Amino acid sequence: MAKITYVEHNGTEHVIDVKTGLSVMEGAVKNNVPGIDADCGGACACATCHVYVDQAWLDKTGDRSAMEDSMLDFAEGVEPNSRLSCQIKVTDDLDGLRVTMPESQH
Repeated sequence: MAKITYVEHNGTEHVIDVKTGLSVMEGAVKNNVPGIDADCGGACACATCHVYVDQAWLDKTGDRSAMEDSMLDFAEGVEPNSRLSCQIKVTDDLDGLRVTMPESQH
């Protein structure tokens, strides 16, 4: 289990215990965290689970795949620390992870 902090664009924080093996997106959806739409359900087929990974956690969340890069082309406000939260698998090493949602997923 990892404690993940989801930060809405307006600064509202949601600290959620997410089960190991789930994705960061699944943790948000299962706990009704606003700001992650997840229209494709986690298939890496849209960009509606776009998040900004806190700089301190970039190494632990891994690199973007080519497919993820392609999907991020459809997102607004993409930054070097942008990720699709459906592509970040929760491990015990991610305990304390902070992600921030963009202003809009569309």
